[in-house]
Amino acid sequence: MTPVGEAHAALAERLAAELTGFCVAKLRDQAAQIDRCVRLLSEEQVWERANDVSNSIGNLVLHLTGNVRQWAGEGLGGVAFDRDRPAEFARRDPLPADELLSGLHAAIDAACTALERLSPAELAAERTIQGRQISGVAAAVHVTEHFTGHVAQIVVYTKLLTGQDLSLYDDQGRRLDAAARL
Repeated sequence: MTPVGEAHAALAERLAAELTGFCVAKLRDQAAQIDRCVRLLSEEQVWERANDVSNSIGNLVLHLTGNVRQWAGEGLGGVAFDRDRPAEFARRDPLPADELLSGLHAAIDAACTALERLSPAELAAERTIQGRQISGVAAAVHVTEHFTGHVAQIVVYTKLLTGQDLSLYDDQGRRLDAAARL
């Protein structure tokens, strides 16, 4: 390999590690926020719907579990997953918090393992996920931003239900460790 080729390969490795490391850290941090919110609520609150067109926190957790398994576990990691997306939103009978969170954390662990194993070539490779032709980079970004968007919904709904400040930063703007506050 030429020096230029070596430099490009090194840059590709660095960018792949930067992207996947960011996605892994963000998914783990956001999963800790979900854990924190669910543990602040009663089972009834976790499954409460504000109205007929809104999802409960429990349904959002089921949806995120399915989305992460499909996009990262299967789409990036090759772990087969048969998803029933409509059931994620339709469920009305509550799952206990421990069972709900256990499924989420198993999905996050599988996703993070898949992300950490991706090479630059695998990140560039096209694949089909949820009927879409998409690169590994786009899939990693999608699963992370989708997860983060729904976590924001869960945090807001938890604030509405509890009246508690769930700030992620202290008074000086320094990041608080979400996992330590569970």
